[in-house]
Amino acid sequence: MGWIKDIISPETRKWEEFYRNRFQHDRIVRSTHGVNCTGGCSWQIHVKDGIVVWETQQLDYPLLESSLPPYEPRGCQRGISYSWYLYSPLRIKYPLIRGALIDAYRAEKEKAGDPVTAWENLQKDPEKRKKYQRARGKGGFRRATWDEMLELLAAANIYTAKKYGPDRVIGFSPIPAMSMLSYASGARFLQLFGGVCLSFYDWYCDLPTAFPEIWGEQTDVCESADWYNAKMIADMGACLNMTRTPDCHFFAESRHNGTKAVVFSPDFSQVCKYADQWVPLHAGSDGAFWMAVSHVILKEFHHEKQTPYFLKYGKQYTDSPYLVILNKEGNHYKPGRLLRANELAQFKDIENGDWKFVNIDEKTNKYVVPKGAMGHRWSKELGKWNMKLENSADDNPYDPQLTLLNKNDGVMTVEFTEFGLDKRALRGVPVKKVTTTQGEVVVATVYDLIMAQYGVGRGLPGDYPKDYTDKDAAYTPAWQEVITGIDSQTVIQFAKEWANTAEKTQGKCMIIVGAGVNHWYHSNLMYRAGAMSLMLTGCVVRNGGG
Repeated sequence: MGWIKDIISPETRKWEEFYRNRFQHDRIVRSTHGVNCTGGCSWQIHVKDGIVVWETQQLDYPLLESSLPPYEPRGCQRGISYSWYLYSPLRIKYPLIRGALIDAYRAEKEKAGDPVTAWENLQKDPEKRKKYQRARGKGGFRRATWDEMLELLAAANIYTAKKYGPDRVIGFSPIPAMSMLSYASGARFLQLFGGVCLSFYDWYCDLPTAFPEIWGEQTDVCESADWYNAKMIADMGACLNMTRTPDCHFFAESRHNGTKAVVFSPDFSQVCKYADQWVPLHAGSDGAFWMAVSHVILKEFHHEKQTPYFLKYGKQYTDSPYLVILNKEGNHYKPGRLLRANELAQFKDIENGDWKFVNIDEKTNKYVVPKGAMGHRWSKELGKWNMKLENSADDNPYDPQLTLLNKNDGVMTVEFTEFGLDKRALRGVPVKKVTTTQGEVVVATVYDLIMAQYGVGRGLPGDYPKDYTDKDAAYTPAWQEVITGIDSQTVIQFAKEWANTAEKTQGKCMIIVGAGVNHWYHSNLMYRAGAMSLMLTGCVVRNGGG
């Protein structure tokens, strides 16, 4: 017991020497941990005789701006214990292979002499092949040499390419941020070999595919410090204090800046302790909740109240005023593609006309070609790839017409698929008849089609829900109850708070989404359902929003 209590000479306090020795070091170097971590925190690494003995956080982060909390302290429990991983006896330093497989391969190679022939013979014998396959998941790994493992891998790849073709060799290379050399070597091998290199995101599932689908670019998100600027945050599938540990303090501190935080999570996750409200929806049902939120926003804040900020934002920064051709099918129509600029006689010779599209000027009722389309990105004339409300044909300003509700050539019946109910709904949509170079077509604005898709009737005929309590029509608050398990009143309350906050703050509502959502098959649709509520309330590309 002497190592716990010094019973010989307690006055000399010799036991303290152990702790002094523990923190001795020769030098301090700057480094970080886990190069693909979202934190990338800067650490002071204390080294003695070439061995990392301990680590502390760097204290030289600059202040981003005076209105935001400082970045420090920046680090996490995993980072400060990283030296334990470096020298852990559990760290894998050598190739390991399942015993049943290496024994079978060695036996075949001893008989055949050639590695490729040995692998081929092993694959042709159903019993031997089944034996090592059935050993999977049962442990039994043994240490092997690099030479033997490289030989076996090469033999297997050559055999597969000869029998099935090189494109049947599928590779998954580490993310470039983890090791550029490892990524490049694996990807280059597959390119030269003729194999297929999967995206590293196919494995990690942390790529929000909805981003390129909606905005055409990947993962354009704010700096974590901007969480502090938000006035209402919805967290879905992101456990910030576990996966964004060094940044989480911005989320916690935002409460002192007047931010309301709502966490959507089936379980009372760690991040819920920061929240003002926890919404325990069923796993994977986030999309249904947000669809119902958008239903309320469209009905109350776009149609009934017609919030000026939301409508102005929708005109300039979304595709809401663009014209969509409706295709006739029997006695009703279906939404088709966008009306192209070069399909109108007045714009038939416009450059890249297939990639420029059409709005209607609310004041003059004339057709205009808005700036910012893909056709402007690649045109010879520069300076028109922007979001200004100007007709690209003559640079004159215009006011886009969002809806044809009060200016139309009639109301047509349009079919919408409601996948959540596995049925089709026929709903009235206001339209305009347009004479094109190919003849007359019927068009509707994207905005009017969205209203119909979300079941906002606006007095139009068709299969529209009667009110919020109609559970047999998507996407009402009552409809989402069965899917999410959340009461419709919660949806209505949240939607009103969300829209009111966005209106008063000019778009300071934010959704923080994590890989918990990306691991669902239809994750892109869940993302898009939330992104729709952001766009309808003018929150994207706003500090504190998006």
